[in-house]
Amino acid sequence: MSKIILKNLGLADYEPVWRRMQAFTDTRDEHTADELWLVEHPPVFTLGLNGKREHLLDPGPIPVLHVDRGGQVTYHGPGQAVLYVLLDLRRRRLGVRALVTHLEQAVVSLLADHGIHGEPRPDAPGVYVDGAKIAALGLRVRRGASYHGIALNVDPDLSAFERINPCGFEGLAATSLKRLGVDMDMETAGRAIADKLLMKLEG
Repeated sequence: MSKIILKNLGLADYEPVWRRMQAFTDTRDEHTADELWLVEHPPVFTLGLNGKREHLLDPGPIPVLHVDRGGQVTYHGPGQAVLYVLLDLRRRRLGVRALVTHLEQAVVSLLADHGIHGEPRPDAPGVYVDGAKIAALGLRVRRGASYHGIALNVDPDLSAFERINPCGFEGLAATSLKRLGVDMDMETAGRAIADKLLMKLEG
């Protein structure tokens, strides 16, 4: 199995990166190497395939995009480490549920390194600490390959989450590494999640 390429895109607008993910997935073949993309986005709300606008309570000046991942509405913005997973699932003999678990456990492991207990929820993908969401997860699979991924709140503006029902859950609180007392820069946090996921995928 070929090694997975890790790319850091820095701060980049959501829509062009999303379109690049689609193009990458649509043009890849059996020889295309898998990639992980680390990125940070300017403020944006994204509605998943079945997303309902009623969960957008008060978007205000933040733009809203309808996208092709699973799930409802979420927020991306500065201070959030996003890891996109562009993987040939068939080649890796990896099911979607297993990939979701790997992504969630990468964040759970990162939190555990700092003495924080995080856990997934069976009814809502992502990772939670004391009931507050610290990482949101959404995937799309096309032609046997995945894209989209997981977003970890490092130190974003948490008030943005009050403008929506995160992932369709009314009153769901959001938290961050910073709020939990972990002072970590974006590059370190993103790389840590990527490394933990690579251990699962390549180990």
